[in-house]
Amino acid sequence: MRTCVRVSIKGSPYANFQRALRTGNLTVIRSAAAELPAINLDDALSICLLVAKQEPRHFERAALRWIGRYCLERRDLTIDDVRDVAEAFARLRDDGEGAAAALRRVSR
Repeated sequence: MRTCVRVSIKGSPYANFQRALRTGNLTVIRSAAAELPAINLDDALSICLLVAKQEPRHFERAALRWIGRYCLERRDLTIDDVRDVAEAFARLRDDGEGAAAALRRVSR
C-alpha cells in the first residue's frame, strides 16, 4: 500500500515569507507575514529596515515596536544595551549601513 502526500508547489509559509523578504516589497512581505504564527526578532528587524527606507513616516513606530520586542525577548539586557539599540535606530537616517549592521549583530 502506498501513501500519497501532497505538497504544495508554493512551499511552507516561512519559505514564502523568506522569498517575500528578498523581494523587498513591503506589501508582499506583510501578506506573507500574515500567514505565520510568529516572526523572529531577526526577521522583524529586516522588515523594520525596509520600512525605514520605503515608508519613513512609519519608521519610528516600527523601530519602537522592535525595541520593545527586543527588551521582552532578551532577558539579560542592561539600560546601556537598550540605549545603544535606540541610538543605532536613530543613526539609520545618517549612517544606514553601519547602523543596520550594528542592529543585525544585536538581533541574533
